[in-house]
Amino acid sequence: MLNRIGRAALAALALLTPLAFTANVAAADSVHASPAPGQSQADYHAWLARSPENREAVRAFRSYLAAEGLAEVIPVWQLVRTSSSWRQCAADRFEVAPQDKWDNIKTTLKFVRDEVRPAVGEVEALSVYRNEGLNACSNGAPASAHRLFFALDLKPVSDDVSRAGMISRVCAAHVRSGKAYNAGLGFYSGLRFHVDSHGYRKWGADGRGGSSPCATGNYA
Repeated sequence: MLNRIGRAALAALALLTPLAFTANVAAADSVHASPAPGQSQADYHAWLARSPENREAVRAFRSYLAAEGLAEVIPVWQLVRTSSSWRQCAADRFEVAPQDKWDNIKTTLKFVRDEVRPAVGEVEALSVYRNEGLNACSNGAPASAHRLFFALDLKPVSDDVSRAGMISRVCAAHVRSGKAYNAGLGFYSGLRFHVDSHGYRKWGADGRGGSSPCATGNYA
């Protein structure tokens, strides 16, 4: 049973617009620009070692990306990270998205390759595909871009990139080329940000375009 505070919190979330609600949840999942415990590369190799099915799924996905010329944009092991809340939701820490959704990530990866990496250098993917159960547990919107495998939550790899510099450069890339890639761009706290190719738009912490640091010029 939910306690009184829990019920009040859910009621407040229900009043948010769908995009704001999604951003609220994503922000809660994205406080720190680092992978969640249990989602390291060593954890990935252990996950592979336990399951021939996982190894075959990764092999097929890697081959697909190679055929599309996208295998080197972001390491494949990061593209199977699920959500920072995987443990709380008793979900898999890694999962290969269903094959019928693989085409959805292509344009997002091209935007990262062509615009994001030239702006801020190499990036690490922290959260990518969320299946229906994990998306529901995370209170994600029914049409979440992560659920459909359009979205990446990223952070710059370099320690030399500041938040202000990251926002300024990625915003400039989005203004210049976002429409061509149908790119969505959102910023959370610290150095964690979201890109997808599920609709040209931008937003800030409350899920609204007006709060995007790209719109306000507030790069703090």
